[in-house]
Amino acid sequence: GVQPDPPSCSQQVWKPQSKPASPETSRYTTHEVMIFHFSRSKYEPPFLEPLSWRFPEEPTKDEPRFPPNFELTTPMAPESIKVICGENSIRVEAKRDLLGSGVLVQTTDVTLGGCAATEEDPKAQILIFESELHGCGSQLLMSEESFIYVFTLLYTPSPLGGSPIVRTIDVSVSIECHYRRKNDVSSDVLKPTWAPFSETKASEESLYFSLRLMTDNWQFPRSSTQFFLGDMMKFEASVEQFHHIPLRVTVDSCVATVVPNVDTVPRYAFLGNNGCMFDSQLTGSSSHFLPQSHKDKLQFELEAFRFQHGNSGVIYITCSLRATEAAANVNATNKACSFSNGWREASGIHHACSCCDTDCRAGTKSSLTVKGKQQHTLAHIQFTRINIFLSSNMKIDTNIKVDVTLFIC
Repeated sequence: GVQPDPPSCSQQVWKPQSKPASPETSRYTTHEVMIFHFSRSKYEPPFLEPLSWRFPEEPTKDEPRFPPNFELTTPMAPESIKVICGENSIRVEAKRDLLGSGVLVQTTDVTLGGCAATEEDPKAQILIFESELHGCGSQLLMSEESFIYVFTLLYTPSPLGGSPIVRTIDVSVSIECHYRRKNDVSSDVLKPTWAPFSETKASEESLYFSLRLMTDNWQFPRSSTQFFLGDMMKFEASVEQFHHIPLRVTVDSCVATVVPNVDTVPRYAFLGNNGCMFDSQLTGSSSHFLPQSHKDKLQFELEAFRFQHGNSGVIYITCSLRATEAAANVNATNKACSFSNGWREASGIHHACSCCDTDCRAGTKSSLTVKGKQQHTLAHIQFTRINIFLSSNMKIDTNIKVDVTLFIC
């Protein structure tokens, strides 16, 4: 006969199976069994369908957002060592915060060429080393003009506590003392009535002037050529002493033009009248002279600028330098004046600036007459993408002037 189809998954067959309750089991519930029959041909389980899967995408990282006008700064070397080179000895003062990190080093970890500190200032946290020039492992080197004694300050960190670890690095600092090989000496102090040798020699030899761009700390000539408008350009004017009597260098004037000719238009005389910084008075800038710690050097800062209609990207700056006796007083013609709520002279002799708004050359003369020789210096500056080439060309007159031209291209 014809067999009936088996029930599908929606069809259930209820087949209770039970036995008559006996007196012993009448208190228990009967067991019930539910039996299901499925038809695989009509109902496929969902897990048999193909699965679509792929590796998850890597999470994206947001770019760091810096605050406005954010600028990464270059770490500055800590000024933790001071050196005094004596006539036949050396004195080195080293801060116990040698690395500038706020952590004091152990006294026994610092030596000068193997020599321990001779003194310690516990209040100032300073280690003091004193040695003869030939002691503490020094080396003697000689150049054409100098004797050079080279010392090495060593820091070797000891393990922390009883552990075998350290958290600082070994440090080796080279220290040099330079001494001239040639000097004028005398067996006794003389006060001659004639012109001394140095003054006679000064009238025969040449002066060497220079105008250089310097780094922000004034320690080295600037090698970078990148400037932006509004940056402070740092200049150092100097004159070599050689056998001359001590000299003082001053900057009489500086003119900016768009061609290498100071008589062209447009022109901007930002410094003039024998050392008056007009830029700080005319534009309210921060341009100024620095106090003259060495009379043969004069440092000044000029705020970077450009001509309003200058499209060539070129600026020429011509400065006139002058040398006089270092013993001469600061006066109307030998001065370095800046304007800040009034004229101020770099050495504090402010009355010498009283002529900056008139004419400082009236009725004055130079007291020194020597010969000069041409010298050239080269540097580069950029205002965004503007180059500056620095050279000097000295003009000889009774005032020992030197014209130094700064090419910006």
